[in-house]
Amino acid sequence: MKIEKAIKTRLDARRCSPLPAYLFHVFSWILRYRWWMPDLSRIGEREKLKPRAGDEPHWHRLRQGVYLGYRPSRKTAGGTWFARFYDADTNRNKRKRLDDYGTLSGHDVFKQAKIDAEAWAATVESGGELARDMVTVKDACEAYLKEKPNSIAEGVFRRHVYDDPIAKVKLDKLRNHHLRSWRARLEKAPAMLSRSKSGEKRWKDRAKSTVNRDMSPLRAALGRVLTLGPPNTDAAWQEALTPYKGADKLRGLYLDKAERKRLIDATGDEAKPFVKGLCMLPLRPGALAKLTGGDFDERTRSLIIGYDKNDNPRQISLPPIIAGFFAEQVKNKRPTAYIFSQPGNEPWHKDAWKHPIKEAVVAAGLPGAASAYTIRHSVITDLVRARLPILTVAQLAGTGVTMIEKHYGHLVRDDAEDALATLAL
Repeated sequence: MKIEKAIKTRLDARRCSPLPAYLFHVFSWILRYRWWMPDLSRIGEREKLKPRAGDEPHWHRLRQGVYLGYRPSRKTAGGTWFARFYDADTNRNKRKRLDDYGTLSGHDVFKQAKIDAEAWAATVESGGELARDMVTVKDACEAYLKEKPNSIAEGVFRRHVYDDPIAKVKLDKLRNHHLRSWRARLEKAPAMLSRSKSGEKRWKDRAKSTVNRDMSPLRAALGRVLTLGPPNTDAAWQEALTPYKGADKLRGLYLDKAERKRLIDATGDEAKPFVKGLCMLPLRPGALAKLTGGDFDERTRSLIIGYDKNDNPRQISLPPIIAGFFAEQVKNKRPTAYIFSQPGNEPWHKDAWKHPIKEAVVAAGLPGAASAYTIRHSVITDLVRARLPILTVAQLAGTGVTMIEKHYGHLVRDDAEDALATLAL
C-alpha cells in the first residue's frame, strides 16, 4: 500500500529502529482510515470509490468538526450524500442523510451537497431549533410568522401556500422546479375583484405586481432557513421567486380636495368618520382601522401608529384641526376601543370598507376605479406637491423614501422645472 511504503521510507530516512509489527499496522490503519480522506469535489476520484463495510460513507472534511460524506451505490451509478457534525458538548457525532442530487450533474452535485451540509451543521451548532421544528415549507412559513407577525404574509400563506402541494415539500428537498410549479399555480389563480353584499364574487386576472407581492412573504420565509443555491441550477430555489421587473406602475388616479370632499359627503354615516380619517392622514387603510383610543393623546396632539405594514410603531404630531377631529372620535371610548369602528365596535377591514366607499364613489360621480388606496395616494400627492421633504412624507406615510421617489418623484421633477423656469433671463 502507498501509505505503508511512505511510512517505511520515512522510518528508513530517519534511521529509526523498526516499530513492532502490530504498532506499525495500527499506525498505518489510523493514517488510512482516519487521516486520509478522498477529495469528493473531484468527480474522477469520487467515481472510483467503492462501497465500504457497513455502508459507511467516505468522508470529506469541510471544516473542523464538519464533514461531507458520500456513499456509492452498490447497484447503480452515483450515490447518497451525508453530513456529519461533531458536537463537543455531547462528545458525539451527529449525522444527517442529505440526498442523491439526481437532478444535478458534474461539479454542481458537490457544490449543493456542501451547501446543504454546512447549513445543517450551522443549525445543529446553534442549538438545532430549525432541525427539530422546521421540516417542511409550511413549517418555515409558520416560524416566520412567529418571528414577524404580519397579517399580509399570514393571508398569503393561508390562501396560496398551506393548501398547496408546496406546503408539504421538505426544506432539504426543496428545488427550483417545486417553486416554479407553485409560481405557475399562483399566476393562474384569479384575484378577487369584489364581493357584493349578496355574496357574489367577481374575479380578475392576477397582475404581475400582485404576483410579486404574493411571492414576497414566501421568499422571506425561505430565505431565513435556506442558503442560496448555485445560480442556474435546480438547487437555486431562489431564482423561481425572482420578481417581475417594472411590474409596479405609477399610480395615476388622483382625487383633488374638492373630489375628496364630495366623497366624504356621499359616504354613509357608519363609514363617514373612517373615510374622513383617510382623507386627513397619509395612512394605509389597515393602519387607520387598527388605531385605538389609547393611541391618541389629546394633550400633546400626538398619534401612535402601532399597526402597519413594516410593524415598526411610529408617532406623528397632528395639527389642531385634525387633532380636534380625533378628539371627537375617541370621546367616551375606552383606550382599548377602536377609534373608527363598525356597528358592534368591530374594526374596519378590507371587505367591510370597500362597499361603502364604492357606493360613495358612484354617488359622487367619481372615477369608478377609485378606492381607499386612491385616497391615500391623493393625500401623499398633495403633501409632495406642497413641497414637504420626501423624507418627512415617507415617515408620515410609513414607507420608504425609495417608494415615495418611485411613485411620486415625477411630481418633484415638475416642481423643479417650474423653479428652474424662474431663472430664465
